[in-house]
Amino acid sequence: MGEGRLKDIKETASDTVEILRQLGTPGVQETLDKAKSIAVTVKDVMEIMKSPEWVQNIDNIRRIVDTMNESSIRMDNTLKQLKESGMIDETKQLVKSARSATDSFGRQEGGIKSQDLRDMGVSLKEMLQSIKLLADELTTVAMESKRSGALQELSQTGQNIASTYNTVKHDVR
Repeated sequence: MGEGRLKDIKETASDTVEILRQLGTPGVQETLDKAKSIAVTVKDVMEIMKSPEWVQNIDNIRRIVDTMNESSIRMDNTLKQLKESGMIDETKQLVKSARSATDSFGRQEGGIKSQDLRDMGVSLKEMLQSIKLLADELTTVAMESKRSGALQELSQTGQNIASTYNTVKHDVR
C-alpha cells in the first residue's frame, strides 16, 4: 500500500470517530429523538388514514369537488347560453327603458315624478299597515264578542277585512 492510501484511511477513520463523537452530544441526541417522534406520529397518521372512516371521508371530499366542478361547468354553460340568446342584453335594455320611462314621468307637464311614485309607495305601505291594525283590532273584538256570546257577524267582518288586506297586499306586490 502506498503512503497516500494510508493517509486517506487514517483521515477517514479520524472523520468517522469525529462523527460518532458528534452523534453522542446532547444536541444531536435531542434532534434524533425529535425526528424519531415525528416518524412515529407520521406512521400513526398514515395508519389512521387507512381506516374505513378516512377512506369514506376522502371519497366524500372527492365527490364534493366533482359536484362543485360540474356545477361550475353548468353555470358557465348557462351563462354562455344566456349571452348567446341575447337575454342578458335584452334585460339590460329593459332596465334602461324602465328607468327612462320613470324619468320621463317627471318631464311631462303635470306628469308623475319619480319622487311622487316613491311617496305613493310609502303611502300605500302605511295604508296597508293601518288596514292590518284595523283587522287585528276587529279580530280581537270578535274574539271577545264570541266569548261573551255577542254578535257572531263581527268575527266574519274581521275575517273579511283581513282577507281584503291580504288581497290588497298581494296585488301590490
